[in-house]
Amino acid sequence: MSRILDHPILGSLDSRERISFRFDGVTYEAYKNETIAAALLANGIRKLRVHEDSGTPRGIYCNIGHCLECRVTVNNQKNVRACLTIVEKDMIVESGKRHPNIVRGMVEKQ
Repeated sequence: MSRILDHPILGSLDSRERISFRFDGVTYEAYKNETIAAALLANGIRKLRVHEDSGTPRGIYCNIGHCLECRVTVNNQKNVRACLTIVEKDMIVESGKRHPNIVRGMVEKQ
């Protein structure tokens, strides 16, 4: 994927520190002060989680923190918004998983 190489406010990418992070067990590269969402998009990742009821894929929708579609697990903390969270060196990010449905005290098979 591509990034803006020279931004009028953020400056040139060449001057920014590169860091690594993991998403679903794979190591990716990000730039310091970049959001998780931006880093994932730049690395070609579109699916961040699945819908809790239907299991359909979800990704970045509003990218300003209102819709909650980009929720991921970060260093074992669930429901973190990828569009508002700055990626950190060696951060472990996991896609949101579909939770089992509980009906009348029984767990349905997915």
